[in-house]
Amino acid sequence: MLMTTMIAAVMAAQAAADPHAAHAPPVAAQSAPENADQNAVRAVLARYKAAIERLDATGTESLFTEDSAVFETGGVEGSYKEYLAHHLGPELAAFRTFAFSDYTVAVRIEGDLALATETYNYRIEPKTGEIAMRKGVATSVLTRTAAGWKILVMHNSARKPKGS
Repeated sequence: MLMTTMIAAVMAAQAAADPHAAHAPPVAAQSAPENADQNAVRAVLARYKAAIERLDATGTESLFTEDSAVFETGGVEGSYKEYLAHHLGPELAAFRTFAFSDYTVAVRIEGDLALATETYNYRIEPKTGEIAMRKGVATSVLTRTAAGWKILVMHNSARKPKGS
């Protein structure tokens, strides 16, 4: 797991060092296989997002590799299975609603790896307590497997919107 995390960090640093790396070529210039891969990666991320909004993470383990790593707002959460058991699962059970808005995703394919950046706002209504509104960003590294694209590394962070 450490090696895959290091690879993801190196790729992210390389992308950050090249100001043009984050900008995909115009759609007409992209090859059909690259578009298909980008769409497949978007579909994985969309399935995860939909599960969060349904407040039901059943089956989301299949979207992640066994040796996945999840990082959230300055914390190391462990593998997705660990994150689901000790953080996400109990959190979803405490919510009445969770809704994303202003969602965007950018995907870059690098061989058998995909780099994805998602930006969004979200609103959480807990079963008890105050409603939370946040502005978030997620960076994910997905890997191509025999079963399709899977999330290898996911890093999420969020903050209160300015002026709130």
